Amino acid sequence: MRPINVLVAAYAAIICAYILGNFHYSLTTLYTLLVVVFYTGGANAFNDYCDYEIDLINRPNRPLSRGLINSNEAFIFSILMFFIGSLVAFLLPLKAMIVSIGIALPLMIIYSLRLKGVPIIGNMVVSMILGLSFIFFGFSHGKILPMIVPSFLAFGLTLLRELIKDIADIEGDKENNLKTLPIVIGEKRAIFVSYFLIFIIGSSSLMPYYFNIYGNYYLILLILGVEVPLCIIIYYFMKLPAISSAKKSANLLKFSIIAGLIAIFTDHYVS
Repeated sequence: MRPINVLVAAYAAIICAYILGNFHYSLTTLYTLLVVVFYTGGANAFNDYCDYEIDLINRPNRPLSRGLINSNEAFIFSILMFFIGSLVAFLLPLKAMIVSIGIALPLMIIYSLRLKGVPIIGNMVVSMILGLSFIFFGFSHGKILPMIVPSFLAFGLTLLRELIKDIADIEGDKENNLKTLPIVIGEKRAIFVSYFLIFIIGSSSLMPYYFNIYGNYYLILLILGVEVPLCIIIYYFMKLPAISSAKKSANLLKFSIIAGLIAIFTDHYVS
């Protein structure tokens, strides 16, 4: 399930419930939390099932690669996670149910089966799934507008992270004949694309402050949790080998989405 990823998803659900003013004694909060936990765990397990040969090179410490479970068990586990998550989603409002069961779930499956090795498109699909999770939170709680900024922030940071992960995984992806962007255009050009995305994300994430959507608390925490990590990533790529830089950068970006949410949450409650 990749417990850290699941915990990050659960934490995002809780923070969004607070931002939307619907946390205390809310079954909706519990249901959204369960859906993202089961869907995240299911998607991770299904991805490992589909990427078994690749992970033998890129992720040798994962349970499937180490032989702690077999492929059939991983597949059954992922289907069980998806099934339970979908059952819970039926308890939510119609729009939230459509986003989760009708859009996000098919995208998770299609990505792992067909789109992982497709340049840019595969990266964008994963980013859409993360961005849709905030739209899902908004529809679940009946307040979509406060989730627009987090959705775009999650999309941008995830797109950057997926590209950087492709740089980190280039050796295993080559062995399995995938056509990720770093393989198609080369590592150096892929790094320049990363620089471009860093500039776009870094500047656009400041716009809510510029347009007075959020205040000083958002700006301060955004700089610490998003802008500084983006600068560190540039430093990594300028000073370290590409693959080691990419691995460190991908881990760093995992928590930047949460940092952005904390910035919004803090600004909402303190201002």
